[in-house]
Amino acid sequence: MASTQSAPVALPRVAITYCTQCRWMLRAAYFGQELLSTFGTQIGEIALIPATGGLFIVDLTYVPKGEDRVEAKKVLLWDRKAEGGFPETKVLKQLVRDHIDPKKDLGHSDRHGKKKTADEPAATVKRNADGTVCEGCK
Repeated sequence: MASTQSAPVALPRVAITYCTQCRWMLRAAYFGQELLSTFGTQIGEIALIPATGGLFIVDLTYVPKGEDRVEAKKVLLWDRKAEGGFPETKVLKQLVRDHIDPKKDLGHSDRHGKKKTADEPAATVKRNADGTVCEGCK
């Protein structure tokens, strides 16, 4: 028998509601695993929520950084029916990142890449022995 006591929720919390009739549990688990692999302990909890009716919805509950209030905010990251399909893994990672850690570089999964700052050295240009720029490197 299920307990009537509710356990505290670890934030940020990603809730993936998936359709059991459509057999989307493995897809939901895969997205959860990818988010945990990318964000590690920055994500407090991944919840897989079984449902029916063709649902595949990803929600994020988090406390926005830099705000005075300590109230949790819930945002819809993805709705399969509204978006017309499933998210690409990199897109889902970007959506989560944009809310919980906007400055995080996602490497090859990032649409923008890490922005250059004044502290970073300029890209090195390969030069030939005579000092001219290598044509293949342009």
